[in-house]
Amino acid sequence: MLGQLLKQQNFPAGRIGVVTDTHVGKHYREHVTQTLSASGFNPVIIEIPAGEEHKNLAWLSFLYDKLVEGRLERTSPLLALGGGVIGDLTGFAAATFQRGVPFIQVPTTLLAQVDASVGGKTAVNHPAGKNLIGAFYQPRMVVIDVETLKTLPQREFVAGIAEVIKYGVILSPDLFLLLEEELSALLDLNPFLLTRIVKTCCQLKALVVEEDETERDYRAILNFGHTLGHAIESATDYKCFLHGEAVALGMVFALRLSQLRGLCRSTTSERVCRLIKRAGLPVHIPKNIVVERLRIGVETDKKLTGGKVKFVCIEDIGKTCFEFLSVNEIAEHL
Repeated sequence: MLGQLLKQQNFPAGRIGVVTDTHVGKHYREHVTQTLSASGFNPVIIEIPAGEEHKNLAWLSFLYDKLVEGRLERTSPLLALGGGVIGDLTGFAAATFQRGVPFIQVPTTLLAQVDASVGGKTAVNHPAGKNLIGAFYQPRMVVIDVETLKTLPQREFVAGIAEVIKYGVILSPDLFLLLEEELSALLDLNPFLLTRIVKTCCQLKALVVEEDETERDYRAILNFGHTLGHAIESATDYKCFLHGEAVALGMVFALRLSQLRGLCRSTTSERVCRLIKRAGLPVHIPKNIVVERLRIGVETDKKLTGGKVKFVCIEDIGKTCFEFLSVNEIAEHL
């Protein structure tokens, strides 16, 4: 089916780079190879180790080497088969290899399906902070199959729910209410509900990206929970929390800060935190994380402008505002 879809979209027959990780590869490598080969493509499979800690310049260089060895050309597509890490890494490689080659996203995690695969953000991490080196590069095609979510570890799936909650909080009271009412069915991977939720999130993100593709202004609302979330990931060397788990902690913090600044009612904050907790996501930052490392993480955030962070606060479900805060103003609440 995947090969036929690419053929229908007039991708040229010949070499196609398929980038995946060791976890996803064992589930889908053979099937994807067969379907692409059957449609006239010559897949070059490239695997990297699974994990956020491998989304860096060293593994990007490894990927470039494999693309050169595989004799991929400027018209050869690069296909990302995996979660957000694979999508980000492959997308940045596609944006820069041969000065830009066609890019295809085939997300296999909930987080990637509802968020990371849509919008064109690509990047790798730097020791100083997350996603500091990257480019905006839109995929030519995104292929989503919710059946792939059945092979996800429960923890990975739950981490993806954090991004779904994010969309409900910042953009859609209806989606948020659906999550409150149908969370059990979502956790049971009800396929109809999953399809509805993934489609809704993609539509919501597309509307934001269409208005502000390169995050000059409005698109920054999608960073709700991410300022502190990224700092937590960086402070723990990307080894303790999955991205969605860190974002959940960042959302709880943003809600508390919004409440302290008189922007939202306690009932709103409590309602969101309750849903985050019900989903099985963390709501308390571990005490063993050094506050100074979090402060440094916020200070090196790529969204820092003029010494201040464009921090996403919540006024109500579906209603956001920006607060331009110094690092000290944020850190004093940690």
